[in-house]
Amino acid sequence: MLIKTILNKVHKLKSFVYQDVQFGNYQGEDVFNVTVVPRKNSRALCSGCQKPAPGYDHLTERRFEFVPLWGIRVFLLYRMRRVECKTCGVKVEQVPWAEGKKELTKVYMQFLANWARKLSWKEVASTFNTSWEKVFHAVEYMVEWGKANRSLDHIKAIGVDEVSYQVGHKYLTVVYQIDRGCTRLLWVGKDRTEATIRSFFSFFGPERSERLEYVCSDMWKPYVKAITEFASQALHILDRFHIVSMLNKAIDEVRASEQKQLQADGYEPVLKKTRWCLLKRKENLTEKEEIKLNTVLQYNLKSVRAYLLKEEFQVFWDYISPHWAGKYLDRWCTRVMRSKIEPMKKVAKTVRRHRPLILNWFKAKKAFSSGIVEGLNTKVKLTTRKSYGFRTYKCAEIALYHALGHLPEPEMTHRFY
Repeated sequence: MLIKTILNKVHKLKSFVYQDVQFGNYQGEDVFNVTVVPRKNSRALCSGCQKPAPGYDHLTERRFEFVPLWGIRVFLLYRMRRVECKTCGVKVEQVPWAEGKKELTKVYMQFLANWARKLSWKEVASTFNTSWEKVFHAVEYMVEWGKANRSLDHIKAIGVDEVSYQVGHKYLTVVYQIDRGCTRLLWVGKDRTEATIRSFFSFFGPERSERLEYVCSDMWKPYVKAITEFASQALHILDRFHIVSMLNKAIDEVRASEQKQLQADGYEPVLKKTRWCLLKRKENLTEKEEIKLNTVLQYNLKSVRAYLLKEEFQVFWDYISPHWAGKYLDRWCTRVMRSKIEPMKKVAKTVRRHRPLILNWFKAKKAFSSGIVEGLNTKVKLTTRKSYGFRTYKCAEIALYHALGHLPEPEMTHRFY
């Protein structure tokens, strides 16, 4: 079977034909050179308005890289025509296999981008004998096409959070769609400021923002303020995982302070190596940690009282009624404020300030939480690790949209992967 026959089968070109296939040499490598010519009596399309236009002249031959065959690079060779369009003036024609001045064909960019989901970009470049830059541009093209053709309608629930993407406290604000049956990355912004989250709502538009029913976020003030302003009708649900994290940090602070004090006073170091005993959930304790915890609980220590208050708080999440959950929360905050344990009192004050937003989780019937967001954040970290970090914000943005955006892709006449 001729290579030309294979190409016509898997990548047929409207208004163009494969004229000739030759085995040649390019940049010191063996390659297939495929000459493409316009079909007889066909008219070129203006790249500006996409309409047929009379010819003007021909440019020098250009080389477009295609999907490799048997590990051998394939190039489409074509002399681009210029047209004299009544609307746009003299323009280079639009060809179906490539876009603009890109050296890669559309199908090859889609081929590289799909492999870039499975391997790191460097590994894709090495496997297919191309450069990292070409893989990046392929992924960038697919992301831009997907963003331009995706639907943002009928979104009812979103989650907002920040993730670290570089050392030195460099953060990204990420917004996810967390509707039942559809979880995806909607938007990425640089930094975690109020201006950043405002940029999202500006992109999302007032009409879509007004149709939102649920918004999940942590207690970061810029997020809370912007959500209140742009999506006030939505049920704003605060992240329960951040509240538990605050409690754990408070207990750790109490334990570390008390351990130093016991050591300074010459008492037995009963709190030594008890950090994870106090922070872990009971069901996750090892046998050794469980014995250690039972020993520590026999002492009347601030750390023990803080631990017991944390365990009491876990009951709060088991409530179903927002009213009774609120009653329990108020009683718990009162007990904490009377405990004279400053780090725990600080948590109680924060919880009181955000009481209505915390209780929204029960109003939403526990259907939405930032647990979904945390799961997606784990995928963000996996993408970062697979990429060995990102040098620039642009690179991070493209990689995250590609991995988590569930973006649509152009239809192909044949699957090459």
